[in-house]
Amino acid sequence: MTTRPRTRLERVRASVGIASLALQQIQDDLIADDVDAPELAAILRELSEDTDPPSGFMASVAQLLTVAAQRAEQIESDRDGDAACPLHEAAALVTDNAGQRLIWAARALDPQGDPE
Repeated sequence: MTTRPRTRLERVRASVGIASLALQQIQDDLIADDVDAPELAAILRELSEDTDPPSGFMASVAQLLTVAAQRAEQIESDRDGDAACPLHEAAALVTDNAGQRLIWAARALDPQGDPE
């Protein structure tokens, strides 16, 4: 009995499923009754700051979108950017808007927890 190798899309689906479970765990932790302002701020910082792995979660999402945009640039037949441009814009929004807003929210909740 031989097993066929997983297709790329199957691997992506499995990875997205794992990531979804991890995000659900974070959401469950966020809604816990005993989460206070400093802890919530620390959680937000974990999502946005340079941690291990480097760049933080938000930067990792932005990097994933950038890689997808670069690939779209290579395979778009007419090179007009209909696929790549929105992906690049999404990456910038994640980095510039969402990431920065997480930092602002963490500061508002716990200014003393801000890294120097």
